[in-house]
Amino acid sequence: MAKKFNTFGVMIDCSRNAVMTIDSLKRFLPLLKKMGYNCVMLYTEDTYEVEGEPYFGYMRGRYSIEEMKEIDAFAASIGMEVIPCIQTLAHLNATFRWRKVPNDCNDILLTDDERTYELIDRMFSTLSKCFASRRIHVGMDEAHMLGRGRHLDLHGYEKSSTIIRRHLDKICEIAKKYDYEVMLWSDMFFRHWTGGGYFCPRTKVPQEAKDAVPAEVMPVYWDYYEKEEENYDRMFYNHSQLSKKTWFAGGAWSWSGFMPHNRLTLEYMIPAMRSCRKNRVKDVLITVWGDDGAECSHFAQLPALFYIAEYAKGNEDDAKIKAKFKRMFGMDFDDFMKIDIPNDVTGQSESPVNPSKYMLYSDCFNGFLDYTVAPGGNEIYAEFAKELAPIAKKSRKYGYLFKTAQLLCEALAVKYELGLKTRAAYQANDKETLRNLAENDYVEAEKRVKAFARAFEKQWFCENKPHGFDVQDLRLGALIQRLTSCRRRLLDYVNGKVANIPELEAEILPYGKEKMSGNVNCANIYMSVNVLSHNA
Repeated sequence: MAKKFNTFGVMIDCSRNAVMTIDSLKRFLPLLKKMGYNCVMLYTEDTYEVEGEPYFGYMRGRYSIEEMKEIDAFAASIGMEVIPCIQTLAHLNATFRWRKVPNDCNDILLTDDERTYELIDRMFSTLSKCFASRRIHVGMDEAHMLGRGRHLDLHGYEKSSTIIRRHLDKICEIAKKYDYEVMLWSDMFFRHWTGGGYFCPRTKVPQEAKDAVPAEVMPVYWDYYEKEEENYDRMFYNHSQLSKKTWFAGGAWSWSGFMPHNRLTLEYMIPAMRSCRKNRVKDVLITVWGDDGAECSHFAQLPALFYIAEYAKGNEDDAKIKAKFKRMFGMDFDDFMKIDIPNDVTGQSESPVNPSKYMLYSDCFNGFLDYTVAPGGNEIYAEFAKELAPIAKKSRKYGYLFKTAQLLCEALAVKYELGLKTRAAYQANDKETLRNLAENDYVEAEKRVKAFARAFEKQWFCENKPHGFDVQDLRLGALIQRLTSCRRRLLDYVNGKVANIPELEAEILPYGKEKMSGNVNCANIYMSVNVLSHNA
């Protein structure tokens, strides 16, 4: 256990398609324990069995009651606590598809409804039989539209702060039946008086916000975005007015595509750990989210999780940390950190960007994100692949992670600039270049994407249940088919079978920045990367 904290844990997202298998958890949890973590949360929106609710987590790879008991027993055997981490307000969109639970709007449960509280009672009842911990995290974050849907129709307008306090009181009442202490994300205690925001200057918190937090509740302040220690300090000051039991949840950046951002994680979390120690925070989590498909392996984040754990203990000696990492994992720390490089093509390091995802999926004809392409990127990706290949061969345990990264870079060594080159040749009426692209680059891109897809599939099934990989199959399969379709249309054009390709006649407008610099923020929603949806 980290010396400075009572609870020092990792929250693993098991709700964005990737549900770690029991075997995978039995490999991962002992590593966390060796680093100094003493608890784990499995973030499960609907990916756990609830007695009496057959549709809850249906076809989503949910943990069965037997599996949850096995996870808890295994964690206890190595001295770790498993704290259930669920949702009792928002983030339940996967549940609403079955129309068995009342919905306010968006992904939000309908509060003040008997059926809602029947469901929540069954959640608590089931979990109380599976996990020994008497602490439970009930979520309740980011319910931005609370009270503005069906609730508004039924009850008229109420402040979201009023609704959420009443709902929280009901949850606390249910929790007491099962001897649970309640934890929840703290952002909803801020949004109603900050104009919808969360992070705010050091300030006097309104009495209404203080009154909204029951004395027995433990707010969890989450923040993954600050590089300055004082920014964490001010939010700890604000939280101190809500509760003396506030936890902190930082983040290891795992939610931006296939590869992690270990280097940037440390830039954000080192000041966070220092602030936690300074502000005498006793309970800390590091979250590993899996937004938009959970492509990133949690094992790929071992360097960041290890480094954070050392800082939490007060060890800030870089050389000692790296030497200790090598003794524990059998790999050079700096070598392992190279798992990040598929996102480094632009040279932009001051914020997390993910060109290795959005340029893989960017459409070759409708690729508005081509505006962000750094010319010469294909060659950079080819060098990245060469750099990753020997690491993939060296490590018996973790080589498969680097093989996936290597093959992703090999695919991008052709695909990254493909749309940009296609449009430039078309607009220059250079049919010879277009033919060469169609007969060579498009064919090679398809071949390399297929090779990457096979490696990624192997990685997924090494760590996760099969449920959710259908999403990856559909995305990668669509990319392969689209490459084939675009290649065929290019050949039809250069052979005179069609007069033009309308999509390639459009100019690419600026995206995010005012010049072609490759400098773009994270574009991590698959359906918006390539204008797939149009009006669908």
